[in-house]
Amino acid sequence: MRTFEGRLRLHAYVHRPVFIAKVGLFRRLQTVAKRLLLVRHAHPDGAVKGSFLGRTDLPISDEGRHRSSDLRSLIASFGPDVCYTSPLVRARQTTEILLEGTSVPIQIDDELQEIDFGQWEHKTFAQIASENANAVKRWVGFDQKFTFPDGESLGSFLARVRRVTRRLSSDPAQTVLVVTHGGIIRSMICRLLGIRPRNYLLFDVAYAACTVIEVFDNKGVLSGLNLRDWENK
Repeated sequence: MRTFEGRLRLHAYVHRPVFIAKVGLFRRLQTVAKRLLLVRHAHPDGAVKGSFLGRTDLPISDEGRHRSSDLRSLIASFGPDVCYTSPLVRARQTTEILLEGTSVPIQIDDELQEIDFGQWEHKTFAQIASENANAVKRWVGFDQKFTFPDGESLGSFLARVRRVTRRLSSDPAQTVLVVTHGGIIRSMICRLLGIRPRNYLLFDVAYAACTVIEVFDNKGVLSGLNLRDWENK
């Protein structure tokens, strides 16, 4: 069992980025990018397909364990220097499997937890819409003052994503592995790529898959989405 040090394909790669300089000319950035490896935890045991799962602390399923093991070689090929993980058990179990037999330091970061859906946990969108259409309208409209019943507000969640993205992007390590949740990864992609956060659902982030973002001066380029070794086996 790993010990934790503290709390705190598409399926394919795309081409290396070409940036626009301030003078308006295209040039390749000469500095070395930081690399963020964003991994969504493996499939949780007992989760109902189509229902919302936020802070409910479920372990990963047997299939999730297999998929995590199959992803291990891909993660190793990137040579992560440090790992940050959500404190929820499904993320920590995925992390333990991915880094089994390595000496990569692991930090638990509370701000990597999934959004808190409150009373809407384990319910489907159809159920919620039939019970509280007005609240759903505010959520779909991405009203940042909207708060899930007995849960977290969108504004608070986005502020948390901004903080953790800034912290991870400024980590001195060259390659940073982050094991977290779908909502966090989608929102981090938007944040780093300069996309409006309300468009987070444009990215379908799969279980036990790796998203790769190259970071230059706190700006990101998406170089891999839903990378999974096991699909080639």
